[in-house]
Amino acid sequence: MDQLAEFITNHLLLVITFLALSGALIWNIFFDPVNKTAVDALQSTALINHDDAVVVDVRSIAEFNKGHIVNAVNIPLNGLAKQLQQLEKYKDKPVIVACRSGSRSGMACKTLMKAGFGEVHNLRGGMMAWESAGLPVKRR
Repeated sequence: MDQLAEFITNHLLLVITFLALSGALIWNIFFDPVNKTAVDALQSTALINHDDAVVVDVRSIAEFNKGHIVNAVNIPLNGLAKQLQQLEKYKDKPVIVACRSGSRSGMACKTLMKAGFGEVHNLRGGMMAWESAGLPVKRR
């Protein structure tokens, strides 16, 4: 026990950093509402096919044109807050938000939740996971 106290005393900044990062990780895993509603590619297809979910792709127009989920609506993340009125008609439907890997879509999910969208899902792994699952991609 004395060695632990000595280590903490000698490496206080390291210990504080470790505790802060651990707390942030625990918060992200257990309490972040975006993680609770995240869906994988196969769960997304079930929502699309059975619950008439709409897919919102928040990648840039260039990324979207290289390949996207069929019938996805493209609204780049940097303009999402200003273009929420385009999505108003989908407020009562499940919304699946997609990006390349799932990180940008997480931010978009928070924006949509704050705007009052009832059922918002983050596509876990984004388009990379969608394509890895062998699901259809439309190219322009």
